[in-house]
Amino acid sequence: MIQTGLFQDVAPKSSSDIDIDISVVIPFLNEAETLEQLHTEITSVLSSLKKTYEIILVNDGSTDIGSDVAESIAEKDSKVVLISFRRNFGKAAALSAGFQIASGKIVITMDADLQDNPKEIPHFLEAIENGADLVSGWKQVRNDPLDKTLPSKVFNLITSRTLGISIHDINCGFKAYRHETLQHLHLYGELHRFTPALLSASGFEVTEIKVEHRPRAFGKSKYGWNRFIKGLLDLMTVLLQTRYGARPLHFFALIGLPLFILGFCSVMYLISLWFLGMGPIGNRPLLQIGILLIVTGVQFLGTGLIAELVRGARITEKDKYAVKVVHRSKE
Repeated sequence: MIQTGLFQDVAPKSSSDIDIDISVVIPFLNEAETLEQLHTEITSVLSSLKKTYEIILVNDGSTDIGSDVAESIAEKDSKVVLISFRRNFGKAAALSAGFQIASGKIVITMDADLQDNPKEIPHFLEAIENGADLVSGWKQVRNDPLDKTLPSKVFNLITSRTLGISIHDINCGFKAYRHETLQHLHLYGELHRFTPALLSASGFEVTEIKVEHRPRAFGKSKYGWNRFIKGLLDLMTVLLQTRYGARPLHFFALIGLPLFILGFCSVMYLISLWFLGMGPIGNRPLLQIGILLIVTGVQFLGTGLIAELVRGARITEKDKYAVKVVHRSKE
């Protein structure tokens, strides 16, 4: 049965509910020309693996006939599940919706534009079997125009340096997750691109493999420099979450404390000159600058303290770690 509507936020399935091997989650927006071929290719690969599987299509508010094509595929193939949004909510929402109902021990995400080759799926599974918790694709050779590849390369470089994670292509939507990692992902905005950083910060094993990137056969890319700007803003969010999520005062103090100290030293210097009788200080620009620095620094520190109070009311110690396994004595 196919249900359309706004997806409700519920927790991903627990390990006890997992009953199939592989779930493939595919968000799509106006990709009517590619869905049938993509379904055929994925089905061919997964069937050859001799594993149970499901394909979850998430219609992120398509305005073409893609919704009809996807519905037809789901009606013909019982292994296909279709989720349809009432409007476009974005890729993070689409992935979250797919994750909520995914029943596979391993969850694979890929784009619907046919540029991700389903033949790479066995390589992702092999990396998971070798111990990885998340495997990210690396489109080393890209078949995209310069206005898409250039901002992506710059963004990947900035992201890897800022977050300290050795992933060459964090933008790649072709990824594989162990099911238990989904419990630690809370996606919104554009944060779906940062799942390697988010999971790495929780102690999960993150790796990447080189994947084939096929030329786009239909339509045009929906991304460009505007996505680059959004990505930089979300990078700041991820930096706060991964490094300062449990101690926001430390982040604000990095900015506020130096400003306060610099302003305080400036004002004390002028006060010293006044006590030494070296003239009035009320008309000196340095006094105004010093006071401004002190006020700004206090505001940053005050914001950090308020953030600590808000965070402290919501976070508990169990929110700060991820347990890999618990060993108990058999006696």
